[in-house]
Amino acid sequence: MLTLISFFLTLKLLMLQCNFGIPRCLYSVTDNVYQDGDQVISAFLPFYGYQTSPNSEETDSTHISPQIRPNNYQYAIALTFAIEEINKNSLLLPNVSLGYVIYNAWPHDQWIPFNIVSWLTGEDKVIPNYTCRREEKYMAAITATKWDISSLFATFLGLYRYPLLTFGPFEPNLNDPGKFPSVYQMATKDSSLALGMVSLMVHFRWNWVGLVISEEKDVQFLSELVREMERNRVCVAFLEMIPVNHMLDMNDNDVYSSQIGTNSAKIIIIYGDTDSSLGVFFRRWEHVLPWRIWVTTSQWEVTTSMQHFILDSFHGTLIFSQHHGEISTFKDFVKTVTPSKYPEDIFLARLWEKYFNCTLSDASCKPVENCSSRGSLELLPWYHFDTAVSDGSYHVYNAVYILAHTLHKMLVQQVDMQAMKNGRRKYPPWKLNSIIKNVQFTNPSGDSVTLNPSEKLDVEYDILNFWNFPQGLGYKVKVGTFSPSSPPGQQLSLLEDRIEWNTGDGKTPISVCSESCGPGFRKSLQEGKAICCFDCSPCPNNEISNDTGKYIDQCVKCPDDQYANTERTHCLQKSETFLAYENPLGMALAGMALCLCMLTILILGIFVKHQNTPVVKANNSTLSYTLLISLTFSFLCSLLFIGQPNTATCILQQITFGIVFTVAVSTVLAKTITVVLAFKITTPGRWMRGLLKSGALKFIIPICSVTQIIFCGIWLGTSPPFVDTDAHSEHGQIILMCNKGSVTAFYCVLGYLGALSMGSFTVAFLARNLPDIFNEAKYLTFSMLVFCSVWVTFLPVYHSTNGKIMVAVEVFSILASSAGLLGCIFFPKCYIILMRPDKNSIKAMRDRVQWK
Repeated sequence: MLTLISFFLTLKLLMLQCNFGIPRCLYSVTDNVYQDGDQVISAFLPFYGYQTSPNSEETDSTHISPQIRPNNYQYAIALTFAIEEINKNSLLLPNVSLGYVIYNAWPHDQWIPFNIVSWLTGEDKVIPNYTCRREEKYMAAITATKWDISSLFATFLGLYRYPLLTFGPFEPNLNDPGKFPSVYQMATKDSSLALGMVSLMVHFRWNWVGLVISEEKDVQFLSELVREMERNRVCVAFLEMIPVNHMLDMNDNDVYSSQIGTNSAKIIIIYGDTDSSLGVFFRRWEHVLPWRIWVTTSQWEVTTSMQHFILDSFHGTLIFSQHHGEISTFKDFVKTVTPSKYPEDIFLARLWEKYFNCTLSDASCKPVENCSSRGSLELLPWYHFDTAVSDGSYHVYNAVYILAHTLHKMLVQQVDMQAMKNGRRKYPPWKLNSIIKNVQFTNPSGDSVTLNPSEKLDVEYDILNFWNFPQGLGYKVKVGTFSPSSPPGQQLSLLEDRIEWNTGDGKTPISVCSESCGPGFRKSLQEGKAICCFDCSPCPNNEISNDTGKYIDQCVKCPDDQYANTERTHCLQKSETFLAYENPLGMALAGMALCLCMLTILILGIFVKHQNTPVVKANNSTLSYTLLISLTFSFLCSLLFIGQPNTATCILQQITFGIVFTVAVSTVLAKTITVVLAFKITTPGRWMRGLLKSGALKFIIPICSVTQIIFCGIWLGTSPPFVDTDAHSEHGQIILMCNKGSVTAFYCVLGYLGALSMGSFTVAFLARNLPDIFNEAKYLTFSMLVFCSVWVTFLPVYHSTNGKIMVAVEVFSILASSAGLLGCIFFPKCYIILMRPDKNSIKAMRDRVQWK
């Protein structure tokens, strides 16, 4: 493997050496800055990268800028600042000075081997596997986290077991100790970033969100993000996976911008590598995607051309930045960074050449004059250089301190006593690996620093709002925080009044697939579309929704004692009602019961007055009086069903009804049997004569009644009737009614009554053709036919109704069946007694018999 690597590097170096005639100040892959020290920290920093040409007339032209990125130079300043701070600290690494060497980490991975070989050998023109350095001082390396760059560094440096500390976003592929045992990531895994972003969506009720993600390494973040979105009912409006290596295929930019621009989503999450094609596309979307709110991470520098006088597309961007302390003296240090202070820094000289018109020598790349007084980095517009410590710079700062504390621990413990030679200490870089992962300390800004994953706490995020006003007036303003360790519901904290929105009117943007349903409506999902796309349908009966929101899937059913108003937005208290006497229906039924009761009493009076007439005597006057009295009570018992029910009335309703009707029907049965026997005993010697004379028929009514009383007693003993409510029969009302308790017992009572009725009807029907002189057999037959018809009709009608109507049906059935008995049996007799008294005599009866 080493032979192949050596051949590859030799070939590359020969290609490089063909340009020996080019002036030294031109850009070279081996440019570096070196500051000597007892131990030297190496850094490979991404000073150059992909950039579009803002002044180009060809919209598709892109190239790698040969000019340094000022904001990326802050990494070098953080490195220098940390090393100088440590060298001044007498308590950390006493008598040992730190130095540094800084190389540019080119965005093209094919240039990385030149950096590595130059670093390992100490010369620009070398033969691999040979070093020109007289002594080994390089203790470790620091580089960015971009996968294609850091993986190459990790592979090459892993051969020598050099510790490699990476800064920038966490890279999952590097988190493999078996494959990369000497690689340490400064950044903590963004395990809560997806939750934080989705919490922001939920807070502002954004449920229609677009995603623009790098295609390769960010699949894991995408899966976490989509899972959180689904859990919180936030829908993906579109998903654009940008290939990492499409830098030269700029026609794709028009396709991506068209797909994003035509979508209705106003909120877009962008996540990926800023030095990939996604970063190039993002800068080109400055003018073509207005009125969008971007949600991203702190690694994205949303710089613009700043050549127009209106708010640009990135104004209002929300940025999630890992929380870290402030380095109090860093901004003061930035003011002192000039080419005169660091004359060997070729990268700093090029910054002064670009922004302060400082002329550089072609041979040495140093200023030909003292340009330091012409400017300062703090005077550059923020979009060129921000004096606030970025996340990457903070990680570089901590990486230097980790190496210093590791080296200090080796010094204190004297790990390698054989390293003492000629008064100088030598520390083999590979020995740092056993200590560096366990180092833990508090840095000067007060933050705890460690590389041990088990010791790292949950990352807290600052939420920054990007204010990008015309002509370079731009700021990142902290508007909130997200703390995953806080209790649910308290993790996100926002100061909404500080947020500037890129919506044209300054109002909080709305990003939904469908507008929220108003009160009284619920969501109806659209077939084949996401759950965030829906139509609004009215709530069903007795259900409400009083919240204006897109999270109302179903309406809420009102409690049984309440009902929905007409708009179906509130539940109103139901009023209690029952079949009252004041109710027209109750009044009518009560009036009918009283009238029929009075009529029955009137008929009873007529029969008593004419008790000695043949019509009254011929049909057993005692049974007629019993029947009339039972019918009177039947009419009166219907009044128990009217009025507000209570426990007493509920019990009396059914018991009185069952017993009184049993008496009435058994009386009819006794009258029918009496008629039959009266005609059968005309034949001499009949045994029926003895039965009739013995008075056995008098026991029919008591026996039948006692049997019914036993049924009623069992009913009361097992499950008696009680007061119940019906909250569903009538809208807005709770009906008070009697529950029969045991339905089985009720139907037993009713069934027994039906059996007596059918028995009476059968006997009367058989006697219908007997001689009809004062014979009431036909009237009894017809009366029982009416009685049975009423109660047979009662059963289906009773079960098909509810509420007050059900009670009214039972009352009407009682009145109708009782009236049927009264009318069919007694009206013909009253007619003869009152209207045809001439027929109500012995003589008339004899004449009629003789005529027949």
